[in-house]
Amino acid sequence: MNDDRFRHEFVELMPEVLDPETLYVSIEHAIVIHLCACGCGERVVTPLSPAEWRLTFDGETVSLYPSIGNWSFDCQSHYWLDRNRVMWGKPFSKETIERIRADGADALVYYYDGGADEDSADRDAELRGPPQRSRRSSWARLARWWRG
Repeated sequence: MNDDRFRHEFVELMPEVLDPETLYVSIEHAIVIHLCACGCGERVVTPLSPAEWRLTFDGETVSLYPSIGNWSFDCQSHYWLDRNRVMWGKPFSKETIERIRADGADALVYYYDGGADEDSADRDAELRGPPQRSRRSSWARLARWWRG
């Protein structure tokens, strides 16, 4: 990896062979794919949705939130992608990883089981907006913990 930086490329379809220094962003398919920032070569898929990852494009760079925890990979890398830069996170215990996965699964079930229909605009805005400390916001607690 060149200085822990990625460049980004907006694409409709993902290429078969991925460049290790490129974030491939498909707005049409609401997905970002890249090779793991640690260099292990694993393909990292981050679906974009209010219940999963959010992409920010500032006209020059992209950022993804929340962090990427590759805990099912041998490398178990953990990082944020902020303005095309890799910001490395602290390693987590098995218990912390399990709790984060459970909280993420709860958010997905809530979102995809209709929790974000027209009658739940407040909850939908919460999922899209800045992270709030709540019973479902372990990502915000995780970010505060990581920043120290």
